[in-house]
Amino acid sequence: MNLLVTGGAGFIGSHFVRSVLTDALPPLAGARITVLDKLTYAGDFASLGPVAESRRLDFVPGDIGDAALIDVVMARHDAVVHFAAESRAGRSVHTAAEFVTTNVVGTQVLLDAALRHGTSRFVHVSTDKVYGSITTGAWSERSPLAPSSPYAASKAGADLLALAYHRTHGLPVVVTRCANAYGPYQHPEKLIPRFVTNLLEGRTLPLYGAGSQVREWVHVDDLCRGTALALLEGKAGEVYHIGGNKELTNRELTGMLLEACGAGWDRVAAVEDPAGHDRRYALDDERIRRELGYRPRADFEAGLAATVQWYRDNQEWWRPRVID
Repeated sequence: MNLLVTGGAGFIGSHFVRSVLTDALPPLAGARITVLDKLTYAGDFASLGPVAESRRLDFVPGDIGDAALIDVVMARHDAVVHFAAESRAGRSVHTAAEFVTTNVVGTQVLLDAALRHGTSRFVHVSTDKVYGSITTGAWSERSPLAPSSPYAASKAGADLLALAYHRTHGLPVVVTRCANAYGPYQHPEKLIPRFVTNLLEGRTLPLYGAGSQVREWVHVDDLCRGTALALLEGKAGEVYHIGGNKELTNRELTGMLLEACGAGWDRVAAVEDPAGHDRRYALDDERIRRELGYRPRADFEAGLAATVQWYRDNQEWWRPRVID
């Protein structure tokens, strides 16, 4: 199988690529991959370092909105796994246009090219944030979309566009929506790596409000396994939730990270909640469990400890990426 992986130098995308090329995802053993990545601040070829010399890897620097480039690249591939996105919700409040351009228009360019070239499968990777906030219970794949931030709205728009290409043109699209992911090679703008790197540098942790926001966490290993299942076995035109196995308030997670780094609550500073910051996300992932046999395998406490250790051991990777 020849796979085109967009955003393959980012956090989740690079993990998927490394997993395929080291045969850690047995159903995709032997697959060849072309990574297409614009290499913005959140994407770095260094994240592909462990597989950079693989003969099964090609790398194309470029923008998913470049229709001419996408047309050339798409022609050589059987399937697309589309991770590329602008993803920082807080930043989208002030720079919405670039989120719409990348997440909606870029996805449309990819869909058009996939349609022209008869692509056999198009996996569009999305997020639980498209649903907005939920007080109790969990969203199903049929829950209404109610995004709060421009980022989430742009992802919801891309989801609907991808599904419309299936309904209108028969393009074999599958949409995945996942819980909050964690693991190695995640940019320090995100909560877990930001808090860990701040602690390692002796800085304070900016905790939004009282830290009462609730998030569901999935290890990136599990997320990539779920993505591979959706690619190979998911039903075209459908949505699959890829859930985790741990729901925590941000304050509870902060306490775990403080303990892991040997620090106290004096290192935490309360900051104002940003606009569009949802209170709680929760996914019902019964469908992917029942239909595709997905189960999250990573123990959260062990996975978090390994993630903290990875940032301790790989400071040369994250120090150039630290944000204020």
